[in-house]
Amino acid sequence: MGFESDYIWMDGELVAYKDATVPFLSSALHYGLGVFEGIRCYATEQGPAIFRLRDHMQRLLNSAHILGFKEVGYNLDQLCDAVKQTIKANKMDRCYIRPLIHHVADTPNLNLDNGEAHIGIAVWRWDSYLGAEAQQNGIRVNVSSFTRHHPNVMMTKSKMTGNYSNSVLAKTESVRLGFDEAIMLDPQGYVSECTSENLFIVRGGRIQTPLSSTVLEGITRDTLIVLANDLGYSMEEKVMVRDQLYIADEIFVTGTAAEVVAVTEVDFRKIGSGQMGAVTHALQQAFQSVVTGSHARSSEWLEYVNV
Repeated sequence: MGFESDYIWMDGELVAYKDATVPFLSSALHYGLGVFEGIRCYATEQGPAIFRLRDHMQRLLNSAHILGFKEVGYNLDQLCDAVKQTIKANKMDRCYIRPLIHHVADTPNLNLDNGEAHIGIAVWRWDSYLGAEAQQNGIRVNVSSFTRHHPNVMMTKSKMTGNYSNSVLAKTESVRLGFDEAIMLDPQGYVSECTSENLFIVRGGRIQTPLSSTVLEGITRDTLIVLANDLGYSMEEKVMVRDQLYIADEIFVTGTAAEVVAVTEVDFRKIGSGQMGAVTHALQQAFQSVVTGSHARSSEWLEYVNV
C-alpha cells in the first residue's frame, strides 16, 4: 500500500498530495537537516484516536531544539491541532502520521541560521511495518556489523533525518542476508537497539532493556515499561551484552511502526521455544487494548480526533 493521501499539511495549509513538494536544492535533502516523528492513529469505538500525540509532538520540538533550530514557528498546541486537521481532511479512521521539520534556504548549506524551518505533516494507511505475519510469528534478526552512533558524534535523543543513514546501512545489510531486522551494538560493544525499534529481553520472568544512554528513548518503549509494571513484571534497565540475547527466554522489540513484536531467532540461534513467549504475548495484548480504547490507561494516552 502506497503513501498517497488526499492532503498534506504544509506550513499551516492543507495542500493537495501532488502539490506538497520541496525544492530540489533543499538542505534537508542534501545534508539531512530535518527532524521527524512517527505517530499512529487507531480506530476505536469513539472514532479515530491518536496514541500519545502530545508526547510525540513534544519530542519533535525537542529534536528540533537538539539539532539547533532556533525557531520553528509553531507551538505544541498548534502542531497537535494540525495533526488532527490532516487526519480529518483525509477522512481516515486509522493511519500512520509523519510530521517533519526541515531546513529551507536559498541554496543548500550547513548553517541552520542561514535559512528557516518549514513543517509538513503527512498521513497514510500503514497497517504493518515488519510484515503482516510478524505480530503472530515474530521475526528473525542478526547483530549488525554496523555500530550504533556514538552519542557525541550524532545526537541519539533526536529523531534527526541524518541519523537514519546509520539505520539504513544496518537494515539493508540484514535484509540482504535474509533477516527481518538488525540489532545494533553501541560504540563500547553493548546491545543498544534495532534500526527503528527498542529492544527488551525476558529471563526467568524478569524483563530487561538496554540503558537509555545511546538509544532513542522511544515512546512505545516507555509505554511498555509502564504496562509491564502494571502487570506485575520486574523491569530493569541495564548494560546488556550480545550473548545475553542468545540465552534469553524471550526477546521483543517495540516502536510506533512495529508496535510490539517477538524476536524468535538471533544470529541463527533460536530464542526460547522459537515462538512468541507468554510475557511478550501479555504485553502485546495489553498494548493493543490500550490503543483500541479498551484499557484503563486508554483515556490517559489516547487523544480523539473528533473531540
